[in-house]
Amino acid sequence: MNYSDMIGFAETWGLVYLIILFLCTLAYAFWPGNKEKFARGARLPLEDDAHE
Repeated sequence: MNYSDMIGFAETWGLVYLIILFLCTLAYAFWPGNKEKFARGARLPLEDDAHE
């Protein structure tokens, strides 16, 4: 295995890895069970800080 073979391997499998990582992140973001957690996080900056 020479340097150009390693570059080809890294380009091919690196792209596959990043696509799989992107799809997993997308699935996590749109998973129905996470809806309430993300909605709560979205409202957090708008809540009053009067709990001092």
